[in-house]
Amino acid sequence: MEETIIPIEEPKRQGYFISCLNDIIQLKTMEKGRQPSYKVVTFGCQMNARDSEKLAGILTDIGYIESETEEEADLVLFNTCTVRENANERLYGRLGQLKRSKKNNKDMLIGLCGCMMQEAEEVEKIKKSYSYVDIVFGTHNIYKLAEILYNRIENKKQVVDVIDSSKMIVENLPSKRVYPFKSGVNITFGCNNFCTFCIVPYVRGRERSRLPEDIVAEIKSLVADGVVEVMLLGQNVNSYGRGLEKKTTFTELLAQIVKIEGLKRVRFMTPHPKDFSDDLIQLIKENPKICRHIHLPLQSGNSKILKKMNRVYTKEQYLDLAFKIKREIPDVSLTTDIIVGFPGETEEDFSDTLDVVEKVQYDAAFTFIYSKRSGTPAAKMELNISESELKQRFDTLLKRVQHIAAANTAKHVGKVYEALIETKDEQLEGYVTGRLSNNMIVHLKGEESMIGSIIKVSLDESKGFYYMGHAI
Repeated sequence: MEETIIPIEEPKRQGYFISCLNDIIQLKTMEKGRQPSYKVVTFGCQMNARDSEKLAGILTDIGYIESETEEEADLVLFNTCTVRENANERLYGRLGQLKRSKKNNKDMLIGLCGCMMQEAEEVEKIKKSYSYVDIVFGTHNIYKLAEILYNRIENKKQVVDVIDSSKMIVENLPSKRVYPFKSGVNITFGCNNFCTFCIVPYVRGRERSRLPEDIVAEIKSLVADGVVEVMLLGQNVNSYGRGLEKKTTFTELLAQIVKIEGLKRVRFMTPHPKDFSDDLIQLIKENPKICRHIHLPLQSGNSKILKKMNRVYTKEQYLDLAFKIKREIPDVSLTTDIIVGFPGETEEDFSDTLDVVEKVQYDAAFTFIYSKRSGTPAAKMELNISESELKQRFDTLLKRVQHIAAANTAKHVGKVYEALIETKDEQLEGYVTGRLSNNMIVHLKGEESMIGSIIKVSLDESKGFYYMGHAI
């Protein structure tokens, strides 16, 4: 009998293991009288959400069907986040809850992947205290799910396959999108910025850019499959192109993407203020396909704190950029991230943050109380704020942000905008929910058949952070 040669090149190698697992799953289906099911649970950012679509795609190709709940699934895969340490604790809580389910279903498999698994101490904790976890892998070899799962099933032992870094980007993986009409598209992986509060560069590795032709080809394929909106994803999208043999900037890539026929909308997440070019601002201004929403993380409004954060811009430089964007693209929605209570922050430093909030007039802001993240330079810095001071600053910031955002939202009442209808409304029977170009949400009467369509909507009433409207 001729020996089967396992391919070395990716993704052919994973295609081989998908095929092998498909045979195994078919046998299990006949034995049990039902198809085995999976549940992918995602923690964290849009990058993780996109990775989870790939994981779901691989599992679907293997022959699993999606389960409604973790407890009922035959395979549960947690795609982890480690930006904040409480995310780790949440995961351990979920693992503890699943232990009983696994006792009741001896064939149940539990897997962990993603950013948290890039931390050696967490992997050791899993191996020591959560031995019932079957597979463990990190951010750099998400594509190897089929091979890792095959090894676990064949060898009946826990498989831990975590690598420290990888320069390889594996294209053409299966994917199961959450929405048929919109999709995230990775353009870079990893991060070179090393903000002192952030663990991401240590767990996702150094920045790697995909080839522009591969990105364009993927988007064309998505459009052919019914996608009308894409979100370009990267830890710092506007540093795209570094490391490519043929230098291509983010603006040049975006200019190629907006020319794709049938693509209606383009978003991107997340840009870094230090790399936001004038060329990019002009491209957005001139192309209505590019959504009127820019998420521009501030983190702090004080130049001294920004330096301690290694953000590589000052308060003045950030304000100059924000004003330029608003001047050139008057209908833009600016949102941001802000950390309160970073080590060394004084009341005066905090007032600088409030000053930026007042001057920029953000449409929304994600506000966080500083949380020490082990493994980052900031974790070694001394905290100088009491709990009561911290809470007071946070509450002050939150109230101001909410007041400004509500006032901004009210300005658009009575106007007509295009909305991409995304879902049936979860609260109101007979209503659907749409998203405007500026990322605001509108609820309106409508049918399920409208989902995936871009329609004109009149904004009738502001509810502070969303609208009630009607189709035109």
